[in-house]
Amino acid sequence: MTTSWEGNGTVNRINTSRTAGRLSGRLTQLLIRGPAAVSGPTARWSVNVLAVAGAALMVWSAVIHLQLWSDGYKDISVIGPLFLAQGIGAIVIAAFLAALRRLVLLVAGAVTLVATAVGLLLSVYISLFGYTESLAVPNAKSSLVVEFAGAAVLVAAAAILLIAGRSRPAAAGMAAGRRSNPNLADNRM
Repeated sequence: MTTSWEGNGTVNRINTSRTAGRLSGRLTQLLIRGPAAVSGPTARWSVNVLAVAGAALMVWSAVIHLQLWSDGYKDISVIGPLFLAQGIGAIVIAAFLAALRRLVLLVAGAVTLVATAVGLLLSVYISLFGYTESLAVPNAKSSLVVEFAGAAVLVAAAAILLIAGRSRPAAAGMAAGRRSNPNLADNRM
């Protein structure tokens, strides 16, 4: 329980645990939102297609990294295990993403793809864990294209899910009530 003082001498008591519980519940509902929460069929279809396309691009990125790992990157300290972790992790996220298509998975997939691409760019231009890469190596440029495209697709799906998932039942009900009941006063005066 938190107590705050108003300027006029009154005391406000705020139950912070109840407020935190409500915020936590709302955040959880938002993160597990899926295409079924989207009101229109076109938006729902778009989220589904973009989520599956993003998952496919994640698998493509994972395959590139697993192939490079088996072709010799496994022998590079730190970088080798990271390639293996990216390959396995991206496939796991992609499988859950394709099956469940939830906002949290869309975000996790986009973050994974961007982090992977940024890791490559850091290793090219700065050095990463003492390792310097080149964009001339096999699959470097295609990996960047796949990863940034996949992240963009997943961000688009998340944006549609967030924007089209907003429901306005109270406003819709009020508007319908005004049309159906002429005795209700209009508050726009």
